[in-house]
Amino acid sequence: MATDMVTNSARAEVLRRIREAKGGASSAEAALIGWDAIARQYKQAASRTREAVLDLLEDRLRDYDARVMRVVEAEVGAAVAKMMHDHGVRRIVVPGGLRAEWLSGEFEFVVDEGLSAAELDGMDGVMTGATVAIAETGTVVLQNTAGQGRRVVTLVPDYHLCVVRVQDVVETVPEAIARLEGTADLATTFVSGPSATADIEMTRIKGVHGPRFLDVILAG
Repeated sequence: MATDMVTNSARAEVLRRIREAKGGASSAEAALIGWDAIARQYKQAASRTREAVLDLLEDRLRDYDARVMRVVEAEVGAAVAKMMHDHGVRRIVVPGGLRAEWLSGEFEFVVDEGLSAAELDGMDGVMTGATVAIAETGTVVLQNTAGQGRRVVTLVPDYHLCVVRVQDVVETVPEAIARLEGTADLATTFVSGPSATADIEMTRIKGVHGPRFLDVILAG
């Protein structure tokens, strides 16, 4: 947490110096005035029905090569066990604060208490909750909070199992940003499918920036 505070402070100072060098606003308050004056004519609110929003998220996630399972809240534990069985994982790291009823006793769940990158790499995968999910972009948003944990925990293991509550699914990016305003100072990761990139020859490589495999359980 101390590191995050130092990073945020340094970032604010760098941005202040850039604004000052450009002859623009040199304070956060002045910058906000200009920010609020920007015309925003893009779509900012949902236009689909609730079920259509969930269908859109599922479609986007599958298109990005993620596996998706929709269950009621009481079935999350069984869904977790099935996903882990199907992927062949037995030992998985979880952040502190993850709901205990989501964990199946037949697997080994290791609570992250500052595990090193090498220790995380030795795990079969990671399981977390999520702060919000964006249907239009097929994005799951994770933050450094209870049930989601440190960013490194979701980037090093090769497999990520994420439980998203249906009440945390929104249709548009602006809706998600509005939800994140209260926790904007937390480390935040936007995940759109398994990690993948392409080189100059357009060869697609998975797992460069994070897990090669992503499973999502939509619960509710």
